[in-house]
Amino acid sequence: MKICVLCNKNKAILKRPKTSQQICKECFYYVFETEIHHTIVDNKLFKPGDRIAIAASGGKDSTVLAYVIKLLNNRYNYGLNLFLLSVDEGITGYRDDSLETVKRNQQQYDLPLEIVSYRQLYGWSMDEIVKEVGLKNNCTFCGVFRRQALDRGAMLLNVDHIITGHNADDIAETVLMNILRGDIARLQRCTEIVTTGDERIKRSKPFKYTYEKEIVMYAYFKKLDYFSTECVYSPNAYRGYARTFLKDLESIRPSTIIDIIHSGEAFQIKQDVKLPTQGTCKRCGYMSSNELCKACILLEGLNRGLPKLGIGKTNRMRKIHGDMPDNTSTIQHLDTLKNEANNNKCKDLLKWSTKTTPTAVTQEMHGGRYASRSAINVLLQTDSEICSMWYQPY
Repeated sequence: MKICVLCNKNKAILKRPKTSQQICKECFYYVFETEIHHTIVDNKLFKPGDRIAIAASGGKDSTVLAYVIKLLNNRYNYGLNLFLLSVDEGITGYRDDSLETVKRNQQQYDLPLEIVSYRQLYGWSMDEIVKEVGLKNNCTFCGVFRRQALDRGAMLLNVDHIITGHNADDIAETVLMNILRGDIARLQRCTEIVTTGDERIKRSKPFKYTYEKEIVMYAYFKKLDYFSTECVYSPNAYRGYARTFLKDLESIRPSTIIDIIHSGEAFQIKQDVKLPTQGTCKRCGYMSSNELCKACILLEGLNRGLPKLGIGKTNRMRKIHGDMPDNTSTIQHLDTLKNEANNNKCKDLLKWSTKTTPTAVTQEMHGGRYASRSAINVLLQTDSEICSMWYQPY
């Protein structure tokens, strides 16, 4: 019988893919959770009081992320306010089933859940988009729309930070993909553990150095409830080829995944190389290095019956088909979304005040701000800008 090399007491039941150590189940739990804790602390990902949205898809990565972050938050007293944030892309037989898993996770982990949908944000579901564009470029639409959907959902939740379940394998694959595509700008930032989304909402990857195999093992031994089916539209995705190549390399050299990540971290660009400058989309207000963000161009193409408008030579197609007609549906501007979110917070505060005490003045403090019941009633009758000045979202 082989004994665990860490505790020298219990029977070793698994071999860690990351280190090749033969360890017992209890030691595996400990090193898995502790390594993620050290990643969080060493990179100063959070601070007490942060409102954190966990990007939840119902898959193994996001389910383990939600479980572990809640566990570490209680164990080490991070002082975080945690939420689940899901995106419904509208993929029949895939996302509808995985969202049921997310809803069960909400009950199991006792965390608030917000679901935003492509239909709600863009007027299209992925099933409809695939019918329009086919299976060749559908992942481009989904990836662009999902990123903006997460940021918009985070605004509705009024969170400071989004954390995703991207693991070491995912990051190594992205490095390879950016090298193969010659995408210098993305290659420089794809290994960063913290990036900034729109309206300075941070995104981070606590699983940056965590192997996918170990996440699967943790979910299996902990008997976590997760959805394991692959997206029905993903077989032709470019990432799949990078993943196959990476797995072949890993079978020869297990440290390949971490080695590729470290190579990406060490990557430097010459000072005279011009990189895109980040601005904002003039149509929807989202961050963009061009006049229009990718999501607006893709949506315009769908709504005009020109699905290839955002794929390839956009300027060339505009010369042929002209600019967007005025009556074409567009993405809601971020300023409008923020005003709606502030109004919702005011309404929530009014509900809170009416439930607590019948006195003339009920107060709730967030960040040093007080609001009286009479003031709230006035605010709800005014526009959202005034509301946001009186009631700072918490």
